[in-house]
Amino acid sequence: MPAEPVPVSIETTPCGDGVVLVAVAGELDVETAPALRNRLADLVREGHRHLLLDLSEVPFMDSSGINALLMAHDEAGRAGGGICLVSPAPVVRRVLDLTGVSLTIASLDGVEAALAHVGGAGSRP
Repeated sequence: MPAEPVPVSIETTPCGDGVVLVAVAGELDVETAPALRNRLADLVREGHRHLLLDLSEVPFMDSSGINALLMAHDEAGRAGGGICLVSPAPVVRRVLDLTGVSLTIASLDGVEAALAHVGGAGSRP
């Protein structure tokens, strides 16, 4: 009997002035990426223009996860902001590099660096 897919955990922490930290834990694949995609779209609609995605607890990401990130990047950009990836796990960072996503979406180590990247638009959670 196949194992049940483990849902992805998505926790948000507002950082002020349209900035939110989104901590993601679990695999981002065809089963779980839609939940992330929907949550990120909701955050942009709620007025969070800058999304800081902490991917340090994401051990695997396939093309569905990449698609969710790129769609969020586009939506946040249309709202006058953007997304920044925070401390992606090494395997995920390699996927981002191999696919060229790291050329489009900034990937930084640590929340402080990500906040500085978005212009210090918030305060550390």
